[in-house]
Amino acid sequence: MITRFNIIFVLLAVWLSSCSVSRYLPPNESIYTGAEVKMVADSTIASKVSKTVKEEIEPIIRPKPNTILLGFPYKVWLYYVLGEPKKEKSFRGWFRKRFGEPPVFASRRAVTTNSAIIGNYLNNEGYFRSSATGELTESKRKSKATYTVYLKPRYTINSVQFIKPDSNISVFSKRLGDVAPKTLLKVGNPYRLSVIEEERNRVERELKKQGFYYFRPDYLIVKADTNLNNHKVNLYVELKPNTTQLALKTYFIQNIYVISDNGSLKKDTVPSLVGRRSGVRIVDPSQAYKPRIFFDAIGFRRGAMYSSEVHDVSLSRLINLKNFKFVKNQFELVPRSDSAFLDVYYYLTPLKKKTLRAEISAVTKSNNLTGTQFNLTWLNRNLFRGAEQLRLNATAGLDVQLGGNRNANVRDFYRTSFEAELSFPRFVLPFYRVRPEKSQGLPKTTLTTGFERLTQQGLYTQTSIKFNWGYSWRKSTEFEHTLLPIALNIVQPTNINGEAFLNLITDPFAKPQDLLRYFRILENRLILGAQYNVTYTPTPRPLSKNNFVFTGGIDIAGNVAGLLAKGRDEVGMVFGIPYEQYARFDFEMRYYREVSKTMKWASRVLAGVGIPYGNSLSMPQFKQYFGGGTNGIRAFRARTLGPGSYQPDSVTASIFGNASFGDIRLEASTELRLRFSQYFEGAMFVDAGNIWMYRNYDDSFYLPEDNAVFTNQFYKQVAVGGGLGLRIVTPFVLLRLDLATPFRKPWLPENERWVFNQFDFGNKSWRKENLVFNIAVGYSF
Repeated sequence: MITRFNIIFVLLAVWLSSCSVSRYLPPNESIYTGAEVKMVADSTIASKVSKTVKEEIEPIIRPKPNTILLGFPYKVWLYYVLGEPKKEKSFRGWFRKRFGEPPVFASRRAVTTNSAIIGNYLNNEGYFRSSATGELTESKRKSKATYTVYLKPRYTINSVQFIKPDSNISVFSKRLGDVAPKTLLKVGNPYRLSVIEEERNRVERELKKQGFYYFRPDYLIVKADTNLNNHKVNLYVELKPNTTQLALKTYFIQNIYVISDNGSLKKDTVPSLVGRRSGVRIVDPSQAYKPRIFFDAIGFRRGAMYSSEVHDVSLSRLINLKNFKFVKNQFELVPRSDSAFLDVYYYLTPLKKKTLRAEISAVTKSNNLTGTQFNLTWLNRNLFRGAEQLRLNATAGLDVQLGGNRNANVRDFYRTSFEAELSFPRFVLPFYRVRPEKSQGLPKTTLTTGFERLTQQGLYTQTSIKFNWGYSWRKSTEFEHTLLPIALNIVQPTNINGEAFLNLITDPFAKPQDLLRYFRILENRLILGAQYNVTYTPTPRPLSKNNFVFTGGIDIAGNVAGLLAKGRDEVGMVFGIPYEQYARFDFEMRYYREVSKTMKWASRVLAGVGIPYGNSLSMPQFKQYFGGGTNGIRAFRARTLGPGSYQPDSVTASIFGNASFGDIRLEASTELRLRFSQYFEGAMFVDAGNIWMYRNYDDSFYLPEDNAVFTNQFYKQVAVGGGLGLRIVTPFVLLRLDLATPFRKPWLPENERWVFNQFDFGNKSWRKENLVFNIAVGYSF
């Protein structure tokens, strides 16, 4: 039977065959259609190795041929048919540039050049004595290049030796010897020029840490001896004989100048100094900054040896003060014939001290609510002249039903909040002054206070007050620590509609888990605790394709409140308010592997557990976990998954929206990211996991359903989903679009939870229920 697709295909083929670009081509020119690589490998080389080398060679062949459709260069045809536009910025010019393509002509010179490039590549990869030839074949104004590669066995490293220079530069010789043991050139590894280049860069970095400011990688040469006749190579790392004496000296710091007047002042016209300590000279005519911030941020001092680590740390600290738009750094040799001293200059361009930003957003929700939110943020940099930052944030939002089909069970939401955050680029302690360490960033002290008011019309109003005092610091580029010794939050409900709540509680279809949520809303609660988090980001080894990040944290509440409650008449109360007692532990591991230049494999494992005890029957809801959403298991909408195999009833969902929470979370995700072009990236992903309650409660009134509690059979309640994604990459933001569907639904009967056999993409109701479209900014992990 002839289908519509067959007819379209035949018509397209006939149309393409009637078109030709040959008549547009200049005389003696032909269209280049691509290249073929033929491997002629030595008998000792495995076919797998030969295939791998072929795959590595093909991408380096230039030029790339024109785009072909059914053997026809349709973009070249468009390019010629449209013709040269009279104005480049006209529609015709845009259309020709966007959809057309200038022809790529065959060139024998390009074939000769590519043959030489292939030969050089093989030698750089250790396939010494290999070679390549090429020829061009023309037929009907089309030309194809064929390259024949004669592949010889690969050489491996037999030995590595660092040759020390003459004794008159003994300090340099000793330092060079010190860096040799950690060489990247390992015996038994294949010879690769890229590894040799990275080794020279490594030696430069290590020497610059030890004062050799003017040393460059080009001063080193790595000689290869291949005359062993066993496909082995001996490597000798040497200093070039014409290396300048400047590169072989260790340098020390003499004066440090900090010029805060946006870098416009010249060092030879420096005005009077407003601060000086340990060789750090502050030039700040308007006295906008206290000198202390520069003494803390800059690690160099008069007489100290130059170090690239201190150099990088000082720049990082100045940038992370977030008070300067530009930070320019310059080193100058002190003008003496035998000088080993450097003067350091920092030119700073301040940001605007005060800024005001307004944002407005809109959202629609699955419980028929349409919402909007207005956010106003005011920022004051350098509040007390010590690079402090004061941020004031006010938010107002509402979620209401629009249109005539209003649901009586759904109630409108109104939200208002205010938050103030004051941060200091130093430790602020009432009883002890801590000197900043030589870390990647200055330590930061943050004071946060806030007020939030949430009203569900006709049901209740909930007020929340919070106060946090915290510290964050980095001892190195790998470890970041955050400590909140004081984390206070008071939640109080008011304007409670008793009749409406009574109707919810007495509803014969209400589930125990939903009753727990209702009663938690009615309670005054106080949370007084402490938090600690650490992030470990190890520096990848040179040329490594692997990278990972670890994050862990602990959140404990109730111990201090318990001490305050001792001796009072009311058990479990502080100032007449019940206080929460719980411990929460979180863990996250992310792993990234670069499969190729255009492909990356990313994976993540999440685990978290909250343990309520003492005064608490369950975790506070905003401290609990939820499943689903754009950054979780993307095949399920946020807060609709779990706990366990529990599924909330439709009435609860219509009133409170998606509100499934749990005390325990386990998640795992893996994603293959494919880079199509500069602006577009695709992805294939699979997510799995769920949330659970920590335990059943003794009081049956709070008893959740058994299928919501974490047990040793938890793996039977794991949800699985996956899908495809598109990322739009711009210089400012990455927009992520993910389309996902469930593979396994934990609330179904145990032997029916895998749902592959239910896929029906042509069914509208199935698509509405099972296809979840996520829009977000940035990667999910």
